[in-house]
Parts: sequence; C-alpha cells; structure tokens
Amino acid sequence: MELLAQSTDGSTRNLTLFLVVLMTLVTVFITVWGHRYTRTTTDFHSGGRNFSAWQNGFAIASDYMSAASFLGIAGTIALYGYDGFLYSIGFLVAWLVALLLVAELLRNSGRFTVADVLSYRMRQRPVRTATAVSTLSVSTFYLLAQMVGTGALIALLLGIQEGDTFMGMDADTAKIAGIVFVGLIMTFYVAFGGMKGNTWVQIFQAVILVGGAALLVFFVLMKYNFNISELLGQAATASGHGTAFLEPGQTYGVEVENDAVQTMWNKLSFLSLGLALVLGTAGLPHILIRFYTVPDAKTARRSINWAIGLIGSFYLMTLILGFGAAAIVGYDAIVSQNAAGNTAAPQLAQTVGTDFGGSIFGAVLLAIIASAAMAAILSTVSGLVIAASSSFAHDLYNNVIKRGKATEQQEVKVAKLASMGVGFVAIVLAIFAQNLNVAFLVGLAFAVAASANLPTLLLSLFWKRFNTNGALWGIYGGLVSALALVVFSPTFSGNASSLFGEGVDFAWFPLTNPALVSIPFGLVCAIVGTLSSSESNPSRFASMQVRALTGAGAERAAKH
Repeated sequence: MELLAQSTDGSTRNLTLFLVVLMTLVTVFITVWGHRYTRTTTDFHSGGRNFSAWQNGFAIASDYMSAASFLGIAGTIALYGYDGFLYSIGFLVAWLVALLLVAELLRNSGRFTVADVLSYRMRQRPVRTATAVSTLSVSTFYLLAQMVGTGALIALLLGIQEGDTFMGMDADTAKIAGIVFVGLIMTFYVAFGGMKGNTWVQIFQAVILVGGAALLVFFVLMKYNFNISELLGQAATASGHGTAFLEPGQTYGVEVENDAVQTMWNKLSFLSLGLALVLGTAGLPHILIRFYTVPDAKTARRSINWAIGLIGSFYLMTLILGFGAAAIVGYDAIVSQNAAGNTAAPQLAQTVGTDFGGSIFGAVLLAIIASAAMAAILSTVSGLVIAASSSFAHDLYNNVIKRGKATEQQEVKVAKLASMGVGFVAIVLAIFAQNLNVAFLVGLAFAVAASANLPTLLLSLFWKRFNTNGALWGIYGGLVSALALVVFSPTFSGNASSLFGEGVDFAWFPLTNPALVSIPFGLVCAIVGTLSSSESNPSRFASMQVRALTGAGAERAAKH
C-alpha cells in the first residue's frame, strides 16, 4: 500500500480528482442538453423511440457493463482466479436468452414499461401494481451494488490510509460521501434529462469505460510481452494457490473434506448462481425498457447485436484485469484496501502506471481507470433509476391511481419526484452494505429478476390460458421467495462476510443465491395461479400475438 500513499499525495491526487470531476461535468452538460428535447412522456420514458441500433447498443452495453463488471468481476478473479470468470461468462450468455426470447416481442408489445406487456390481456390495476413492486425491488438490489462500488472507489481515489484524513474525512466518511455524491448525480441525470439525455450520457460513458479498460489491458499485456500464459502463471504463483488458482473450486462448489452435505450445498450454490446470471438479464427492468427506445423490432434486435459485441469484448478484458491484479498487485494489497476486492482494477492501474512511468503516470492511469469505473457506476445507476421512476409514474400513478387519466405533464412530474425517492433509498441502503462484493450483490439482483419477472413475461407472451391470477401469483411468489431466501441465507448472517457479520446468525437456507429454488417456485406459482382461475381471454391473446409479431398498435399498448 506504500505506492498508493505515494501516488495519491498532493498534486497527483488532485490530478486524479480533476479528471474524474471533468468526466462528471461532461455528463452533466449532456444531461442539460438532453433536457431541451424532453417534453412528452414518450421523450422522458423512451427517449422519443428514435435511437439507432448502434446508439441503443452502446447504451445497453453501458447499462450492463456496470460497477459489478469493472470492479466486482475483476476483484473476484483477482481473489479467486478461475471461479471469478463465472460472472463474465454468465453475463454474456444471458444475452442469448434476451435476444432469442424477449427483445423483439417485448419491443412490439409494449410502450414504456414491462407492465404494458404483462397487463395487456389482464386486469390492469393489480398486474401493474405487482409489476411496479417487482421493478422497484430489482432496481433497488442492483442499485446497491453500484453504490457500494462507489464508496470503495472514492476511498481509493482519495488515498486515505488508516488514521489519515482528507478534507476532514477519514476513509469511512469518504465512502459515505462518495455514495451520497453518486446518488445526487444519478437523480439529476434522470429528473432533468429523462431517457433522451440519459441515453447520450450512457453512450459517452460506454466509450470511456471500454477505452479505459482496453488501455489498462494493453499495459498489463505489455508487461508480460503479450504472453498470456506467462501472465496466468505469475498470477497463480502470486496467489499462493499454485495451479489450483487457474482451476474451479476456489470459492464456488468447494469440496469440503469429510463433509458431503456441505460439499453438496456448495455445488448447488454454484449452480444456483449460474442459473441466476443466465436467466436474470431477460428480467432486468432497466435492460428491458431499452428495447422501447428504438423505432422498430428490427432495430431492437440489431442493437442487441451491437451490445453483445461490446459486452463480449469487455468481459474478455476483465479476465486480463483480474489475473493481472492477482499477479501484479497481489492478494494482500487488494484485501487491505477493500476486503471484497472491489478496488483491484484501480489498484492495478496505479501499480502498472507507476512501473512504466513513475508515480505521476501511475496517478494518471489511476485517474483514467477511476473515471471509467465512475462512468460505469453513473451510467448503470441512472438506468436503474429511470426504470424505477418510469414504472412508478406510468404504472402506479397514471394507470392505477389515476386510472389512465393523468396528463403527460403530471406523469413526467411524478416520475421526476419518484427518481428522487429512489435515489434517497439507494443511498441509505448502500451505506449499510459497504462490505459486500458488488458482483455478488448483482447476482442476487439477477436472481430476483429471474424469479419474479421472467416466468410471468414469457408465459404472458406464449401461453394463451395465462391470466391475471397467474401473473399475480407468479410475480409475488417469485419476488417474495427470492427475497425471503436471501434474508435467511448466509448472505445476511452467520459468517464474517455476511451483511450482519458472524455475531448474528438466523440463516437456515444453505444456498448463497436463491435462484435454484425461487425461479422454479415463481414459475409454479404462475401456472397454479392461472389454473385456479377461470378467467380467459383468447381474443386478447390473439391480438397480442399480432402485436408481438408485427408491432401493430404498440404505441397504444398502454392506452387500450
């Protein structure tokens, strides 16, 4: 940690802060520019529905390449080797589910939110209420991950060591200040710029993130003469685990000697996490609403192709970043700065930059990577906030409370107020969850999305018999089971890495991720709920099929 203290003193620390602030000011300018073109509900919720495939693809990638990708995955790989790459693979494969099953049909069937699709052939008010509750829950979980990453990044950025202060703040206070700062900025993005301004901010931030990651990967590979085998070998040696570091079993599916039961639970936890990652994307509200920002289904499909290309390239780079951090920074230095490994990538940038060009260049490279990480955080949190606020305003306020009679000005005003409320809740919760790995938190968000949203969405699109009861049972059953199992899992209590620490233990569910149980449970609830009711509307289903395949009438999907 000596390098950290040296490179963040005086002028070099100011340089780092200057570049991060500059990046933030650019995004604020873009948001103000976007505000000029945000007049109607269509502008606020879906950016006017006129973004091109590459523009929406960059925005989707920016939404998806979050703090979990840049900070959490790199940190997990650095600490646990091969096992950490599971997140990269799971996140990438998940896009095939979204592309093949959801993207085109959702774009054609809805208008602003997922509830537009789910409620189309059912009773509007209860289904929209349930969908809004699910959207707010998933968005809050995901927001937590981004905000926790912010706190870790700010502490590293300021270089505050134990016993030191900066501008009167110790490390813990700086983390809280960082969380509050990002919470305020993200609220401004959404409340002022809407989807139009937010999309252009995300395009800019995607360029910053991919460019910064590529630059760091270049220097890491240069250090090892572009020999990846040499890099992996050095990472394995530095890890203290030898070749086992490059093999499965460091943290997932661990085999416990003389304990077959615990070994079984470990392997099932691994399977559960993989299931959540692969199926969760197609249920994430902030990803799903991006399909509404393009003019037609063909553009939605092409935008996912752009996103997959960007995301795939980025996740390949996280492999180099993670193993590079293990080899160059070292396990002890990483965990001493942040026990969950969330600062591995910025620490790698600082160390590599110092090796190549001294402390000044180390500070510059740290500033670039810190800016990229901050861009990832700001981009994703703003996408999550706009998804949550749009659902609250469009589904709950307009269609449930006002019964579809609210004016456009009223709906936009409520959406802006909702974004402030969501931002406040995210700030408060993130302050209490700072010790959890951000990639792990995202895994939980994916599990909730896959349990509550995906089964009901697919059944609504493909099952003629599906009805209001089925939607309500599926959403609430998947949501409640996922959240309850998380609360009573080792994630919340029973060990040193849990939310409440090892001093409190009320965990009885043995899996760290609930997806293996909650996803089938949500699906079963949806089926049983449907069969328990005689409600059926085959003509409405036929109309929805026409809309899903052709896009006819999609603009009026929420106004029938």
